[in-house]
Amino acid sequence: MYRVLSCCQDLEAGCASHREETQMDALPITPGELVCLGSSLAFSGLFYYLHRRKAKVVANIQEAPKLQVSDSLPSILSATSGSCLRYVAIEGVVQPAESALTSPYHKELQGVIERLVLKEHRLVWNSLARSWTDSERVVLEQVHTVPFVLTPPSGSPAGGQVSVESPLSALELPLETVYERFQQTSHGFKDLVGHYLSGEKPKGFLETEEMLLVGSSLTGIGELALRPDGSLHLQPPADGAGYFLRLGDWQTLLAELESASSFWKWAAALGGLAAGAVLLHALHRAYRRRRLKQEAAAERQAFDDLRLHKPSALDLSDEPPEHTCIICLTNLRECVLLPCGHVCCCFSCFQALPSRCCPICRGPISRVVPLYQA
Repeated sequence: MYRVLSCCQDLEAGCASHREETQMDALPITPGELVCLGSSLAFSGLFYYLHRRKAKVVANIQEAPKLQVSDSLPSILSATSGSCLRYVAIEGVVQPAESALTSPYHKELQGVIERLVLKEHRLVWNSLARSWTDSERVVLEQVHTVPFVLTPPSGSPAGGQVSVESPLSALELPLETVYERFQQTSHGFKDLVGHYLSGEKPKGFLETEEMLLVGSSLTGIGELALRPDGSLHLQPPADGAGYFLRLGDWQTLLAELESASSFWKWAAALGGLAAGAVLLHALHRAYRRRRLKQEAAAERQAFDDLRLHKPSALDLSDEPPEHTCIICLTNLRECVLLPCGHVCCCFSCFQALPSRCCPICRGPISRVVPLYQA
């Protein structure tokens, strides 16, 4: 009797575990897959937004009128509504409106925009890689600018000029590096010991000067407006479109933007493919669960049909017969466990097994069929 009670308790524990596993398996998608699916869709949406934004800029530049600074610009703008072209690509030569900036390192160089940058380079000990990695930090950055205009590429002073407004608002400053010097830091023995203890080793300072030189060929892409005093001004577009100042022609800028747009498009496609792969994996698992459930229902129906024709209950007052279920010691053995072929339990005890392993040989159970005894 004690053995029967113990077996019943084990069966109840197995049934509880089986119910918990069934509840967990009922979830259509796991939390990890849900996180992967959400992040893939989020990144795909972000990349697609960046692609559309770049593609819009490319379309605006392709549709924008391509002009050069000349004396015919005022008449062209006068014929437009509001004396303004919303988006235009105009090419000219950089000239200062007043006095130009002079490089402190090369007195013969003059420009209209100057940026001085001082960076500190140091080695930082990476405990994970067990090596020193290079690191840099901007110590000082100064930007100076003076008003400047674009003149005709031919150099004729009678060809008119276009004032460039808010050059620092451009998405990228058209600067050239005119000076660069690295000053290495000297270290003593005491400094070296301190560096190894602190995990930081200064290398030196990099001093850089960048300028937009006078006489450079510049292409400006933005809004071109004619003021009441007859002056022409290139300014950031009022609708928020991209404002570009680039050295050289507009075709180079267009090729770079098209490349960036294509990159973000493929990144969005890869994100969508990753989300689709996660979703297909979840659907495939749900299909397998449904098929296993149908197979289990078919097995249960077969055993129910067997019990209708041959009841398996025994009289507990008598000694259990030889073919009693080894788990509950109450019902007859009615399951053939495949592929091992052991006949050791009833169907109720088979359903309560914590795992699909044979109670005799502990081998995996791939299928179970009813045992028909003549």
